[in-house]
Amino acid sequence: MSSPTAPAVAPATPSTRDVAIEAVDLVKRFGDFTAVDGVSFTVPQGSVLGLLGPNGAGKTTTVRMMTTLSPPTSGTARVAGYDVIEQPDMVRRSMGLTGQAATVDEILTGRENLRMIGGLYGIGRKDLTRRSEQLLEQFSLSDAGDKQVKSYSGGMRRRLDLAVSLLAAPPVLFLDEPTTGLDPRSRTELWDVLRDLVREGTTLLLTTQYLEEADHLADKIVVIDKGAIIAEGTSLQLKEQAGAASLVLTVSDPADIPAAEALLRKTGGEVFIDEGARKLTTAADGLADLTRVVGWFDESGIAVDDLGLARPSLDDVFLSLTGHRAEDETSTEEEQNA
Repeated sequence: MSSPTAPAVAPATPSTRDVAIEAVDLVKRFGDFTAVDGVSFTVPQGSVLGLLGPNGAGKTTTVRMMTTLSPPTSGTARVAGYDVIEQPDMVRRSMGLTGQAATVDEILTGRENLRMIGGLYGIGRKDLTRRSEQLLEQFSLSDAGDKQVKSYSGGMRRRLDLAVSLLAAPPVLFLDEPTTGLDPRSRTELWDVLRDLVREGTTLLLTTQYLEEADHLADKIVVIDKGAIIAEGTSLQLKEQAGAASLVLTVSDPADIPAAEALLRKTGGEVFIDEGARKLTTAADGLADLTRVVGWFDESGIAVDDLGLARPSLDDVFLSLTGHRAEDETSTEEEQNA
């Protein structure tokens, strides 16, 4: 790969030293169809951005533009300070990419895959052997290193695919729906690996349609729908947009429901009752309301099976923002072929 001929273009804010990834008014059109419409965000070094949206929202198209696989119609992006249009070679040297489909060779063994890709990177034999063994161990694949990849489970293939993308130790890693198709156990194991990478200083951009995944992994979430950003913030900030937290109380004796309702009304909110479940729910401002209610019921003598504070889920957030749930849409042809 050739050296860049133009200097890196520094992001406006915050400083280049603090930003690992930046999208600047990215637009992508396919004929008359706009797949991505003016997307902008920044990702600080050593953090995780979750790009959340349904199939066809424009997530993969955005990642393809940011990783030099597809030129933007307009706008640009910077990875590790390098512009994807002016300095694509330097962008590729500074990042790893794990796409939706595993790119490893099924005929080769796990160890052979690592050595083949490492050779393409130009990593020396001694360093490549050391790095391959390190990655196999890190991703719990040492025992399977000499087995053909076609014998691997879906979770093992995904871990190997991620290991391959880390051979050159890139400071920035793009993960396009990395856990799609994995069983819950494999998904949780991969989450643990990703958390370890972030602790070691890697910056991640993670696209996902799994609300739970964004909730568990992302420091900041950007919600994208129909090619445009419709909300962004931390998980807690987004949940607060969906409405107040709720106090949920379950009484032991159905006969105590009227007295429990009277106590909960002291919070000033409407009380919703599910008599069959002996459950009462009312809006709450937070832990202060919970503490007060605990005191009231402790003094009342009403037996309570459960009392807690429930916040809206990210699924509630997405429904309130878009009018549909994250999995309700199917991907468009433009997104699939981007």
